[in-house]
Amino acid sequence: MPTPPEKQRTVFFVSDRTGITAEALGRSLMSQFDGAAFRQVTLPFISDVDKANAAVARINAAGRADGVRPIVFSTIVDDAMRVIIQRSQALYLDFFAAFIGPLENELGVKSSHTVGRAHASADNAAYIQRIEAVNFALANDDGVSTRNYPKADVILAGVSRSGKTPTCLYLALQYGVFAANYPLTEDDLKRGQLPEALLPYRNKLYGLTIDPERLQQIRHHRRPNSHYSSSNQVRYEVRQAEDVFRAAGVPCMNTTLPSIEEIATTVLHQTGIKRRF
Repeated sequence: MPTPPEKQRTVFFVSDRTGITAEALGRSLMSQFDGAAFRQVTLPFISDVDKANAAVARINAAGRADGVRPIVFSTIVDDAMRVIIQRSQALYLDFFAAFIGPLENELGVKSSHTVGRAHASADNAAYIQRIEAVNFALANDDGVSTRNYPKADVILAGVSRSGKTPTCLYLALQYGVFAANYPLTEDDLKRGQLPEALLPYRNKLYGLTIDPERLQQIRHHRRPNSHYSSSNQVRYEVRQAEDVFRAAGVPCMNTTLPSIEEIATTVLHQTGIKRRF
């Protein structure tokens, strides 16, 4: 019998490494179930018997506390550890088991069952590219400096709190893209045109806008009851920024609803920028 949607269920992401893959795949699946209440717990580095048994004890305890069996998303590679986790009183969903077998059959090759391959730094060139891209995003955040803009793959422009910084960091971490960002200030908006510092890089610009109501919520959390977070101010800034983008022919997107992952992917898709790895 299905559990009522209002009853919270604990979801575990279990991995012999960081748990990033289990989290990404598990959360993607859970997002399809509106109204279900989940408490999410990540159990990384389950690499020996003691840790596996401790994980099972924690999973079972959560089930007793919730009154409903937990859900376990697993990316554990080691067969012995997987057998232990499977004994937990939970719905056990093994991503590796689901796909490794069919791939072995199709390729006619046995998998290596090597722990940590998904996020290994063995590809030294890609690893160095990621680090350099992250350093570039941090050094060129919030318009601190424009001298490195010739090296940028993309320059995100927008009003304060429209999502520029997290998008730049995601582009760097996930795709190795050199992304800078520039905040449109009140002086820029009053002039109604792109800042002079950005004019030489118009072909690298991509604008981010946001619904005023959402922007006000974000700013109020940061600076409550201030001019910065007032309804009139955010409406003015958003309207002016969109006018600037339109007049300058700068492509832009609304960041109110999409996730950072979706924003970054849209930027790549619409600009044609190639990911570095």
